[in-house]
Amino acid sequence: MADENTKVQMTEKQKVKEITDRLEAGLKELFESEKYKSYLSTMSKFHNYSFNNTLLIALQKPEATLVAGYKAWQKNFERHVNKGEKAIRILAPAPYKIKEERDKLDPVTGEMMFDENGMPQKEETEVTIPAFRAVSVFDVSQTDGKPIPELEAQELLSTVEGYEDFVQALMNVFPVPVSFEEIPGDSKGYFDTVEKRIAVQKNMSESQTLKTMVHEVAHSMLHDKEVNQSMDVPAKDRNTKEVEAESVAFTVCQHFGIDTSEYSFGYIAGWSSGRDMKELKNSLDTIRRIASELITGIEGALQELQLNREMEQEQSKESILLIHNEKFTEYSLVSVRGMDREELMSALSSMSEEDKLNILSYLESKGAWTTELGNEQTEEVEEYHLDVRYNVDTNELIDVRANRSLPTSWRSSWPTGQTAGQGMWPLSSARPTACPMR
Repeated sequence: MADENTKVQMTEKQKVKEITDRLEAGLKELFESEKYKSYLSTMSKFHNYSFNNTLLIALQKPEATLVAGYKAWQKNFERHVNKGEKAIRILAPAPYKIKEERDKLDPVTGEMMFDENGMPQKEETEVTIPAFRAVSVFDVSQTDGKPIPELEAQELLSTVEGYEDFVQALMNVFPVPVSFEEIPGDSKGYFDTVEKRIAVQKNMSESQTLKTMVHEVAHSMLHDKEVNQSMDVPAKDRNTKEVEAESVAFTVCQHFGIDTSEYSFGYIAGWSSGRDMKELKNSLDTIRRIASELITGIEGALQELQLNREMEQEQSKESILLIHNEKFTEYSLVSVRGMDREELMSALSSMSEEDKLNILSYLESKGAWTTELGNEQTEEVEEYHLDVRYNVDTNELIDVRANRSLPTSWRSSWPTGQTAGQGMWPLSSARPTACPMR
């Protein structure tokens, strides 16, 4: 049994070694212009993945958009992997715990403790050993089954609704002051490390402006001297700074569907030449981390902007509703927000007898905001331009805005001393005045 376990364990080690060997070989080839660009494109879709797994996906299936394990597709997404599909091999954390005998330390001073014979005291401690295992995943394109709503949401986010929205989202998340100005020379923008501001060349195309802004925001996050000094980050040469900022900008723009066709990384081979693998991996991991932070922040800000816009649109809908009985002895004048005139007419026409007992509560159950502006007990209320009029007793429903001249039968039934005019209902005993348009 022990031999069998060892055999299984060795097989797993071999799988991991096979993947890590592929990583090493892929890393050496990565800094060819087109392969590097392909890697960044993959990272734009898997920005929350580790550098190693992003590179593994890029090497095996660069066009992938969403990956999951064989059983995960079935259990979580109600989809199945198509027959004959080749798996993508990546690494998954598989830490394990062991018990070790270590020197006992004083919990207060942290110093080694000794027994009565002057020998170091020992204690058994549980230690977590980091490890990885090879796992197989499949892209959504390799599966079939129930549609995935998450993909639709991602697609919506990938198309920036508007230039202004993206700019606002970027500024909301990373509030570095940005000015648009004439910049001497060929520079499209810069991050001023002294004044802590970003300057962008004005009158550029929207696409170029967005790319420049992201590029300079990346500089502000990565290469601020004061921040790096406080974090004890070693200084980087100018070429490295430009590679990192440009790579972040490409990744972010690619994620949001901003044109990246003009990006070229022909210089990447020259930049990487002569640098050790540790330095290269550190830069790549930095690019992945900052790009992920920007993408996540901008997505959240865009969603918030969209939500606020929808709320404003809903709240901007307003209809003035007059609720009354047949003899006009009782009435309520109500502001209905979040529901336009047509929606209000539809809601009122579909009321049950129970709903009529409290029309305001009924309308609010349909998503409206209601405010009573006046009733038969109101002594003095501003005149309003009516939109809809409803008779509780007769179910008579009038679209006043669509028919500003009220029927004669209605005019004759107005209370003494009050006059109906062009759909207006004066709520005071005083002589009607001109109605201000809302």
